[in-house]
Formats: sequence, C-alpha cells, structure tokens
Amino acid sequence: MSKTRLWSLLALVIGLLATVAVAGCGSDDDSTSSDSTSASGDTADLGLINEGTLTVGTDTPYPPFEIGQPPDISGFDIELVNAIAEQIGVTPEYTDTSFDTIFRDTANGQFDLAAAASTITPARSKVVTFSNPYYEAQQALVVAEGSDVASVDDLAGKIVGAQDATTGETYANDETDASEVRGFPEGPDAIAAVATGQVDAAIIDQPVAVDAVEKQGGIEVVEEIPTDELYGFAMPPDNDALHQAVNDALVALNEDGTLADLYEQYFQTDPPQSVLDANGG
Repeated sequence: MSKTRLWSLLALVIGLLATVAVAGCGSDDDSTSSDSTSASGDTADLGLINEGTLTVGTDTPYPPFEIGQPPDISGFDIELVNAIAEQIGVTPEYTDTSFDTIFRDTANGQFDLAAAASTITPARSKVVTFSNPYYEAQQALVVAEGSDVASVDDLAGKIVGAQDATTGETYANDETDASEVRGFPEGPDAIAAVATGQVDAAIIDQPVAVDAVEKQGGIEVVEEIPTDELYGFAMPPDNDALHQAVNDALVALNEDGTLADLYEQYFQTDPPQSVLDANGG
C-alpha cells in the first residue's frame, strides 16, 4: 500500500470518527432542547395572560369558598384552583374583584380564570366558557332569630337581601313576592343586613349561610331552597386549550381523591354524583 493511499485511508477513518462524535453530541443537545421546549411549550400553548402564571379573578370574602384576601387567601375554590394549577404546571395569582363584573372581565381577557362560587347558567355561558361542574349548590333563606318568616312563602311584603348579580338575587326577584330585593356588593354584607335588621331575610348559597350561622349569633337558616345549581370555573370563551387543561385536571383530581378530600375538609361530605359524573365518574 502506498503512503498516499495509507494517508487517504487514515483521513477517511478520522473523518468517520469525528462524524460519529459530532452526531453523538448533537443527539444529546437535540434531546435536551426538545425536552425543554416540551416542558415550557405546554404552558405557552395555554394562551395565558402571562406565561407560567394563571391569573385568577375572585370575589372575596365568600366563606367557605373564598376566605381572606389576596395574597393571604384560602377556601374550597382557592385550594381546588391551586391543585388545578399544580396539575397543569403554572402558578396561580389571585386578584379580588367585583362579582357583578367578573364574567365580563374574564371574557375581555383580564383574567385567565374566575373562581368565585359561580353557578353555570345559560346567560353566563354566552359570555364565558365554564369548566366541568365541581360543586352542586342549593340556596338558603336566612332570617333573624325569632323572625316570623319561616319560608319563602312568608316573604310577601318583606325586604329581602342578596348579593348583586347572583342566582340568589335572581331567585328573590323571580320566585318571591318580596316588596323589595336589596342587592349588596358582597354575600356576607347581605347576611349582616339580616342581623342588623336592615332587611327581613336574605337568600344566599346554602354553604355560605351555614358558615355564617356557625360563626355569628342572632341569625338562622329557616329553609333550604332546592335549586340544584352547579358551580364551574369561568374562562375566556376563545381559550379552548386552557378549558381542556382545566377539565383534564379536574378529572385527575377526582381520580386521585383530592376533590373528595377538599369536600370532606370544607363540607364534611362526599362529592355529589352530579360532580363525580362530570369529572370521570
């Protein structure tokens, strides 16, 4: 073999070895880059206001669903949203806002999600997209102890309090003969108005009424009003990716027992069948 052919052969071997080495390094780099893109791409594809952050509008206080004020906030809704955020890999950030504008503000892109003990209704569903139902609620009639009001049938000619823009306010207007339905900015304000005699009764979500009776004296729940309302988390109507991610997270939290644990913690009961069915059974 001539020296020329020998050197040519050696050059070919060295070139092949270099190509293999580069390909090997390139494979590792490409894999890392692909993994990184995948990890960050999931949240980027959710169409969030700020990537990696779930901007949440809420209306507080409304115990036991919303307790305290941001950033020191807790409650059933809040802990469930925290769990959803962990499932989809984002950090929740809460802003207190008015309930009577929360759906419009969410639809307009001010919030990624609204968590405010919100009943899914046809009218609201024209403005926002709701998640799977996560809570089934009834209304309650709250009066002062010793009141002559024992049921909604006794509300004729009475002043009834309710939170502005809620289904409790709608029920009072549509289903009772109250002389006046007086709206309040916050649910607890309507209950406080009963205790101080500003209104004769209040209609509000049953868990909120029970919580108020347990924590303050002078009021009582005299009737549970069966309305079978289902709560959902509201999202902008054009964000299908976030809607799907939140629903998937709710199904996962139902399957792993987190939803049941939160029900036990806040309501000392199991999730109703309507909620279980909506989230994978």
